[in-house]
Amino acid sequence: MTIKLDNFTIDLSKPLDISLPITSDGKNPIAWYQNQPEISPVKMGDWIGKVSEGNSSTNFNNIFFNPHAHGTHTECLGHITREFYSVNQALKQFFFMAELISVQPEERNEDLVITKSQIENTLNGKRPEAIVIRTLPNLETKKHINYSNTNPPYLLEEAATFIREIGIKHLLIDLPSVDRENDEGKLLSHKAFWNVKNVNNVNEDARFDCTITELIFVTDTISDGSYLLNLQIVSFENDASPSKPVLYSLES
Repeated sequence: MTIKLDNFTIDLSKPLDISLPITSDGKNPIAWYQNQPEISPVKMGDWIGKVSEGNSSTNFNNIFFNPHAHGTHTECLGHITREFYSVNQALKQFFFMAELISVQPEERNEDLVITKSQIENTLNGKRPEAIVIRTLPNLETKKHINYSNTNPPYLLEEAATFIREIGIKHLLIDLPSVDRENDEGKLLSHKAFWNVKNVNNVNEDARFDCTITELIFVTDTISDGSYLLNLQIVSFENDASPSKPVLYSLES
């Protein structure tokens, strides 16, 4: 099936999935000092919710995971505020024009960081609704790495501020956080992107309808450029949800 959008044709039969799944095979990417997620059949007495065990007609699993630690997830400003805000209420539209860029984080004070100038130069004047950031080198180990206590690359506050100021509403990145792993709770890039000035009493001009999606993976076969983004979440009333961002090529 194809659709027309402005001067482009989009083939909906060719999705480019940039999400990482939640698995129980011991190879799930993890962060924030959590253990691997668990997917296991329900057990009630002698009954086991697994068809292959012989006494159940259905597979009936419990799943234990943390959205922020166990795969691709999308979060709203409720992630950092005292008052509760739900990503299920924040994200009400699901298709956006997106720009995929690749960035090599720069070394600064023993950290690897993404700067404003890198984002600005790579976008080259474009102001999409969503930005998808692929960090280099783009190693396959991103699919399985334990990020805890590794001080991964992160986005400088100046870069997050620039992204906000040019009107980008949805930020997607292949890192466990847009902020430094150990930043003493400052969360400068989260606050800058959402324009949150006081987490205890959120300002009226904070960006309630904007989202950050972390722990994506963009394979090297997907080229930098413009795409249609479909950003879907699970209907959790929570600050964050597992998500499935999918890109679609724009064909002229």
